[in-house]
Amino acid sequence: MLPPELIVERRIACCVEVTSKKRLLETLGELLASASSSLSPETIFERLVERERLGSTGLGHGIALPHARVPEIKEPIGAFVQLTNGIDYDAIDGVRVDLAFALLVPEAANEMHLKLLADLAGKFSDPDLRTHLRQAAAPSEVLALLAASTP
Repeated sequence: MLPPELIVERRIACCVEVTSKKRLLETLGELLASASSSLSPETIFERLVERERLGSTGLGHGIALPHARVPEIKEPIGAFVQLTNGIDYDAIDGVRVDLAFALLVPEAANEMHLKLLADLAGKFSDPDLRTHLRQAAAPSEVLALLAASTP
């Protein structure tokens, strides 16, 4: 189960038009930065890009799970973007990404980080959830779907 404040409506964007992985990560950085005045979109973007250099966070089935550790936070923060069209993301299955959940965790949160990533990957392995997330028209719908699903 995801922590209740991990993802909130203001950090969910639906029907977003971007044409590149870079622009998707910038968009996610902007959403994540809205969670705290100590976070800047540019710093988050840089952290997400650093992680991508280690290997793509594209899970397959059109899902990306970019993530990073940041010292400026005490609790994990999530953001979600639903794209109008899939983008090339170097996913393991080669499928274009149209759903992305970004995760920031505190610098020292090793076990928490891994558990959250595993829980999210489990959720996104459900084909019905992916279908419903693609059909959602509003952040409130996305939030309800994520809250109701089990990993």
